[in-house]
Amino acid sequence: MTSVPSRRKFLETAAVAAAGVTIVPRHVLGGTGFQAPSDTFNIAGVGVGGMGRSNLTALASQNNIVALCDVDWSFVDQKYAELPPQLAQARKQVADLKASPNAPPAQGQGQGQGRVLSPAERLRNAEQRAANVDALITKAGKAKRYQDYRQMLAEQKDIDGVVVATPDHTHAAIAMAAMSLGKHVYVQKPLCWSVHEARALAKKAAETKVATQMGNQGHSLDDARKAIEYVQGGYIGDVREIHVWTNRPYAYWPQGVPRPAPGTSKPEDLTWNPRSVAERLAATMAAGNYPVPEGLAWDLFLGPAPQVAYHPIYHPFNWRGWVDWGQGALGDMGAHLIDHPFWSLELGMPTTVETVATPFNGASYPTATMTHYEFAARGSKPAVKLTWYDGGFMPPRPEELGETKLDAGGGVLYVGSKGKLIHDTYGANPRLLPKSLHDSVGTPKQTLPRIATSHEMNWVEAAKGKTPASSPFEYAARLTEVMLLGIVSLRAGTKIHYDAAAMRVTNSDKANDFLRRDYRSGWTLSE
Repeated sequence: MTSVPSRRKFLETAAVAAAGVTIVPRHVLGGTGFQAPSDTFNIAGVGVGGMGRSNLTALASQNNIVALCDVDWSFVDQKYAELPPQLAQARKQVADLKASPNAPPAQGQGQGQGRVLSPAERLRNAEQRAANVDALITKAGKAKRYQDYRQMLAEQKDIDGVVVATPDHTHAAIAMAAMSLGKHVYVQKPLCWSVHEARALAKKAAETKVATQMGNQGHSLDDARKAIEYVQGGYIGDVREIHVWTNRPYAYWPQGVPRPAPGTSKPEDLTWNPRSVAERLAATMAAGNYPVPEGLAWDLFLGPAPQVAYHPIYHPFNWRGWVDWGQGALGDMGAHLIDHPFWSLELGMPTTVETVATPFNGASYPTATMTHYEFAARGSKPAVKLTWYDGGFMPPRPEELGETKLDAGGGVLYVGSKGKLIHDTYGANPRLLPKSLHDSVGTPKQTLPRIATSHEMNWVEAAKGKTPASSPFEYAARLTEVMLLGIVSLRAGTKIHYDAAAMRVTNSDKANDFLRRDYRSGWTLSE
């Protein structure tokens, strides 16, 4: 499907909201295959209504958006209708900053990586935001539309790179297909749904040598790199213990709920124990026999996953809490939080993993989990125990914080032989504990390069050969494997002992079944 009826209306809205942007055709610049230094990069987006829209916004002002693919165009059109008001708001902010540059910033607008932004920085950010939204309105309105990424890749030959921001279970199939055609790929986190897929994606990226990036944007932030430099610089000594926490799923998506299904018992025959309550809840959600909404290609949404009847509790966005399609809180935020200890300490693969949780029905992730990872010593670096907490579980508060509470939203605490390091989600605001240690050390010696662009634009520059990608599949696949092993332990219901070289759990045949998935008929992972 290459177009939808609402496309004309979208174009009309875009024409009113923003001026057109002229793109010089590449044949004018020098013929097929030639890319002048000033030439823009042709991008296709797959999954463009949620995080994909945010990624495309970051790319739109400096690149061509030539194709958009989504299984639910009704939802996408609703989200893109929000862009003109956002543009008006961004332009107003620019005007206000120019008129009163020293006025106190609105809540959330004056901070950047744990510090207060200068008036010039605030203005520059606002101008860039307005330019990006303006460009996306125009370019998305002109881009070709598809529902099936396979048709898009087969028909449209001008694509240089593909941004994949679909539900987790389709990341690997789309990225593999794109890389097989020599397309550069940016894939949202988590990189994929299974350990086997992570291995396959890393192998394909190495073979094709295309530029790859996972969407864990904290990997590109200055603060995150400062945190790495604190740890690798030895300022807190040897690290043997790490605590990582998030408040997800919070109230963002449902977990710990039964799958919608007609009741099998008469209400009067049920008691009010947990099993009976779950059956009542499932039957209540199943009432109504919800039809597939107009504009949603449900079979394409399911992709390689098992056949399940549509229900509004699954889509949009709520897919993350369901085993068939998402990886719960660990998959959602592990790439932003486990990333930094995995990176700074070069942890490699864990030797054992054990996930404990609130009740788990096998279909919807538990409301809260705690995962215990053990990593072996690496050269002169000691063995490390890392604990993951979500759904309200929290680590003990370090005594060095006094009465200050841990940020309930999420963070990482490193316990070293000389001191501790704590930082917020995405690596933001790293600080040493106790405060006297932080004050004596000050800023760590810089050993890592800083990323001058957005995480998305870093990927484009890598595709053009200008710089290495910040979080390429070579790294991102290994980080993702660590995260997914926590899910494997949860689903197997046991502590697992892992032989990473063989990609095998040595103490549970059942657990090995969860390292990969059998694709539904008609879907393959092209390797």
